[in-house]
Amino acid sequence: MKGQKIKELYFGGDYNPDQWDEATIRKDMEYFKKCHINYVALPVFSWAKLEPEEGVYNFEWLDKILDILWENKIYVCLATSTAAQPEWMSKKYPEIMPVDNNGLKRTHGMRNFYCVNSEKYRERAAALAEQMALRYKDYPGLVAWHVANEYSTFCHCENCEKKFRVWLKKKYGTTEELNKRWNTSFWGRTVYDFDTIMLPTERNDDDRFFPAKQLDYQRFVTDTTEECFLNEAGVLRRITPDIPVFSNISGFIKKLNQFQLTRNMDIVGWDNYPSPKDDAAFPALKHDIMRGLKDGASYMVAEQSPNQQNWQPYNKLKRPGEARLLAYQGIAHGADSSLYFQMRQSVGGQEKFHGAIISHAGTDDTRIFREFEQLGAELHQLGGQILDARTNADVGILFDWDNWWALELCSGPTKDMDYLLQVAHYYRAFHKQNIAVDIVKFTSDLDSYKVVVAPLAYMVKPGFAERLTKFVENGGTLIGTYMTGIADETDRCIFGAYPGPLRNVFGLWVEETDALYPEETNQIIMNENREVYSCSFLCDRLRLENAKTLGTYGSDFYAGEPCVTVNEYGKGKAYYLGTQPDEAFLKMFVHKVCEEADVHPVLQVEEGIEVTSRENENGKFYFVMNHNAAEKQIVLPEGKWENLIGAQTENGKLILKARDVAVLKCQ
Repeated sequence: MKGQKIKELYFGGDYNPDQWDEATIRKDMEYFKKCHINYVALPVFSWAKLEPEEGVYNFEWLDKILDILWENKIYVCLATSTAAQPEWMSKKYPEIMPVDNNGLKRTHGMRNFYCVNSEKYRERAAALAEQMALRYKDYPGLVAWHVANEYSTFCHCENCEKKFRVWLKKKYGTTEELNKRWNTSFWGRTVYDFDTIMLPTERNDDDRFFPAKQLDYQRFVTDTTEECFLNEAGVLRRITPDIPVFSNISGFIKKLNQFQLTRNMDIVGWDNYPSPKDDAAFPALKHDIMRGLKDGASYMVAEQSPNQQNWQPYNKLKRPGEARLLAYQGIAHGADSSLYFQMRQSVGGQEKFHGAIISHAGTDDTRIFREFEQLGAELHQLGGQILDARTNADVGILFDWDNWWALELCSGPTKDMDYLLQVAHYYRAFHKQNIAVDIVKFTSDLDSYKVVVAPLAYMVKPGFAERLTKFVENGGTLIGTYMTGIADETDRCIFGAYPGPLRNVFGLWVEETDALYPEETNQIIMNENREVYSCSFLCDRLRLENAKTLGTYGSDFYAGEPCVTVNEYGKGKAYYLGTQPDEAFLKMFVHKVCEEADVHPVLQVEEGIEVTSRENENGKFYFVMNHNAAEKQIVLPEGKWENLIGAQTENGKLILKARDVAVLKCQ
């Protein structure tokens, strides 16, 4: 990462000292030192204080705080504060305020309530960014710029509508081409003039009944949000070219194509807020998605909660050791930071009950503070050993935002379509067996993988089928599923049988697909040993050409028909799962496929123990995490192992308490 000055993992997070007096801030410095805090992000939402009236700036208060931070050698990620414009701006320039999906113009008062296409918003945001960059370009503690916050606002104002029309004209050139790609002859939607196109909203039901337009609208929002980020990033890079620039990604990652949005960011940073009900695999998947955004490079966990999350329906406390375990899980999957919202608990506002390292009690004598004191000491001890270490995976899982949007915009085959949960279902089978996985773009080269999984690869973009075909021809193992090879990049169904251009690779075609009710199941009966597994969600009726049957349906009118197949193609093979198998099937199937492909777990351990590895010039590091509520013993491979947490040496066996962690290096 360019401009990096800290030679150890970032540890700290969001700090809002404009709420406190100087005595409190100086007390915080004592607490920060006790926890080895080396990084804070500020002032994320302070635009109103920085620019109390148009063109009049007030930085003196921030200067004093930055001076105190640097006195204590705490580095700073400076936020441009542009996620929350001042009230005077919303009042003076009402065109800044977004219009919601029902046509209602929002009022001032909420963060991220601005139109990314407002020229006045962009003008004032760039002006503030310039003032901050000029003032703090030589600040010795500056390690990064943080633009805005959790981009995610969709606007349906007249200005957005005009820009959408220009965007469509640039993309399609003529209304004839747009009509062809949107298939407007259906329901008589023919467009004669780009100027008549309206944004998809609830007012005309387009967001539910015109998926091609909605898909392009979501692409348009990503494009223009990217423009909005670059509007500020360009200013910052001109004045401080050696300081990295990024914006944090909301944990709700669906709204914007993050592959695209982060391509112009120097760092990927995301906000990790798992539900207490999530199993360990779900946040692990999101971490791996973040690592995949820049092809395996390390990233930042920009926010997570030290304790309870106030905006969740039930504010469950983090159990003893849970915050530490989640911190190491992020680092284990490729993060070079463990950052939190928030450092000190706010005295008021929406998030006053959100957890913090320093609670309302304002003391270091709390359970959470002691846990962070321990975590900070451990991360400080790790130092810079694992910075920029990468994960080497033999398995790639394909993931795509266009595919995600298009699948869930479909009116059919089931209302329960949830692409992320579907991907998680297949990811979990590898995660539970500690087989390293990369999340891979549809456009990425696949040559480095032995196994590629393509869950619900509904959308076949140009070159996609060719890459998968070449991968299998050259000896790779491909796993495909139902809802594959159905539509092109504009959501038009492919002429000919599914899976379209992947038909030869899989050696079959899909005659029809049955959607099961949530309470319904079928069975997979394996040919080899007659073992029976449960299946659900969707059931493809398959017509085999060159593929061989591995398993058949157990019931309904298609009982006895194939549902699990394999096709030898070139030097490789392609498996097809025509239904959603249960976890028991996937455990068996993934083990078998990986064994055949010479893919092995990072370490062989019992269930509930997560193991990953990262490697750099300093060596290979193994992260062993006990997600169980009980103590577990792990038998280590031969060799002398050093546990870098506590600098202990482990020979033969490793004992981990409930929610405990070890970072191992083989000497």
